[in-house]
Amino acid sequence: MDSCVDLKLFSLPAKQGRWLLIPVGIIVLLCLGSVYSWSIFRKPLETQLNITATESLLPYTIGLLSYSILMPIAGFFITRIGTRVITAIGGLIVGAGYILASFAPNITLMTLSYGVIAGAGVGIAYGVPMAVVAKWFPDKKGLAVGLTIIGFGLSPLISAPLANQLIISYGVNSTLRILGITFIIIISTMAIALKLPPSHWNLSFSSTSVNNASVMVNYTPMLKTPSFYGLWFCYAIGALVGLSAIGISSPVGEEIIQIDSNFAARSVSLFALFNGISRPLFGWLTDRFSPRQVAIAQRHFVIASFTIIIIACTLMISAQAGDIATYLIAFCLFWFCLGGWLAMAPTMTLRFFNPDNYAQNYGIVFTAYGIGALIGTVFVGQMRDLFGSYTYGFYIMGFLGIIGIFIAQFTLKSPHSSKDYRE
Repeated sequence: MDSCVDLKLFSLPAKQGRWLLIPVGIIVLLCLGSVYSWSIFRKPLETQLNITATESLLPYTIGLLSYSILMPIAGFFITRIGTRVITAIGGLIVGAGYILASFAPNITLMTLSYGVIAGAGVGIAYGVPMAVVAKWFPDKKGLAVGLTIIGFGLSPLISAPLANQLIISYGVNSTLRILGITFIIIISTMAIALKLPPSHWNLSFSSTSVNNASVMVNYTPMLKTPSFYGLWFCYAIGALVGLSAIGISSPVGEEIIQIDSNFAARSVSLFALFNGISRPLFGWLTDRFSPRQVAIAQRHFVIASFTIIIIACTLMISAQAGDIATYLIAFCLFWFCLGGWLAMAPTMTLRFFNPDNYAQNYGIVFTAYGIGALIGTVFVGQMRDLFGSYTYGFYIMGFLGIIGIFIAQFTLKSPHSSKDYRE
């Protein structure tokens, strides 16, 4: 225990210095989260490459899919290869993807470079800041991880207007090169600070944490529980709607609401704020509940998220040119819900199923994110190309929200009955 007291981090006692790991992680995730600003690139690329709305979504779609596949795989290598090396490798690949995309003469090579390569880099580096922070904060895991992951959600707050201004000043290709080089430098530098605590690291937990940690549960294998399938389908719906909305945020503003590209870029920054806020909010709320209470609370959170989605879809179905307030409110709600899901899904996986198998379990659950991204973004682009408007897509999103409520109500229950808990 004495060695823990003497442990230093950033030249501070570890218990204080560990808080500086959160802004380090936020900076890394701000770079990686620029994928959420893709809608800023879409209209210029549609003109430059003479492509359709569906085609301009392909780099974003494949990027999310690549990220969702690589993230759980990379998680298994964090302790084997090291957090610093994994982060640096991810940053180099992200930057390389952006740089290669700047030379892409067609949508196929753009999708390969930005989607496959940069998306893979995001997946490789994404999990490291959360893994590091979670290890350093065993007593405040939900809050600490929620604060760290806010960087990914808030990224468009900075990257969207920055990318838009760079596109106006230098064009799409130069913007991609500038961002790629910048990301390599920043992520590689931040990687130096991302290290796991020593194996003997320990803290004096609060009484609440001790009580929660002392609860013993008889766990059923995840794939044998209805809760897993309910969680998977709900997560897929939440990701499908949220990622679809993110991908069309700027074009919807320009085409339906008739705002200019600068206002659309600033709007994306506002949406990102709501996406970022929801992550630590849900993380903090989760820490408030005991293991016995969390299942009921999480089910209510999920139902609330789908209700919000239905409200947002209803607003956008009725939106017309000039309805700026309606547009802003609806997309703030869409982005807020996606951020909530990216906090709820890992927490529910941790609380519902055996935490000793968390990395493997969440890797399986996270496939819902990839499937939702693939189906949702392709679907919304097809709707635009077939019907000439994004409005029709909101009918389907709202219907999926209703389905999600029913799935959550009947399947999202703790796999453990009250008698499974042992003090």
